[in-house]
Amino acid sequence: MKKLSMPYVKGSLRLKNHVVMAPMTRSRALNNLPNEWMATYYKQRSGAGLIVTEGTSPSPEGLGYPRIPGIFSEAQVEGWKAVTKGVHEGGSRIFLQLMHTGRIAHVANLPEGYQPVGLSSSKAVGEIFTDSAGMQDYSTPVALDEQGLTRVISDFVQAAQNAIRAGFDGVELHGANGYLLEQSLNPHVNNRTDNYGGSIRNRSRLTLEIAEKIADAIGPEKVGLRISPYSTLSDMPAYEEEEVHQTYAYLSEELNRLGIAYIHISDSPSIPRKTHQAIRSVFSNTLIYCNGLTAETAEAKLQAGSADLVAFGRSFLANPDFMRRIEKNAPLNEVDYQTLYTQGMSGYTDYPVLEELSQLV
Repeated sequence: MKKLSMPYVKGSLRLKNHVVMAPMTRSRALNNLPNEWMATYYKQRSGAGLIVTEGTSPSPEGLGYPRIPGIFSEAQVEGWKAVTKGVHEGGSRIFLQLMHTGRIAHVANLPEGYQPVGLSSSKAVGEIFTDSAGMQDYSTPVALDEQGLTRVISDFVQAAQNAIRAGFDGVELHGANGYLLEQSLNPHVNNRTDNYGGSIRNRSRLTLEIAEKIADAIGPEKVGLRISPYSTLSDMPAYEEEEVHQTYAYLSEELNRLGIAYIHISDSPSIPRKTHQAIRSVFSNTLIYCNGLTAETAEAKLQAGSADLVAFGRSFLANPDFMRRIEKNAPLNEVDYQTLYTQGMSGYTDYPVLEELSQLV
């Protein structure tokens, strides 16, 4: 049997296979509330050993995109319960990804009275979609003072506790793709001169304090972190390679000290081998690798030991029965890119599974 399909046990992670469904924004949470469409979507994909949900905001000011869910209200907690129930019935584990978009936001996507915030008032270059006015330039964020950062940390902790009440097995902090936690790591975006800016240690402080306080609240075995070293997505200016390397080596070492369940690496060719090796050498728990994997390349990474688990995004998006297709070596559905972020079930819960395709032949 291929390693992909074999059970995985390491620390507190006990999964039916080595495959993770990666987090993917789908913009179906009308009024930022989880709903029946979402419950169906995730249950359909419970062939994965672990599902990581789409990015979910810990607070109203973190809802940078239209129709992304939150986990800060009782109605949202109740809505997520149907999702976790369905996934557990399918025999999978599910972590909620906590995503605060920071400056990657537009005020039109936030509830009335809220403004995008950031580590500084540095405005991101680029545009973002809004339901009310179409494409718009990113809004200028309000720079968080230390009281504001304390509030952000508290929001993350409360959101993690809410996630456990909603039935999730844990939470993944989104420290990648140019959102708030990665903004704090980047010296060109985070130009602070207080305890949260300047040195690598200080720029890592926000992520580590959030991770530590959540670990204290719900248990370190229920916490993961997604990272994207060297990425320039969402107007993340590149900085000196050795400093990037040292940043992620330090962050991984400190996360190992906290004993969190996993680090989830958004892989790219820009990450040098020495950075991969540094993360592996200092972090003893689970490493998940994601981005551009096929069943064959994922199996090779598992066999080589460079990854403990492998994550797939688009493959699960278009193939609810992705695991069955791997086992049968069956062809995959193509992604309909026109319906990735639209409102409705089309291109969301209606991708065909193998049985339906065979009936069409």
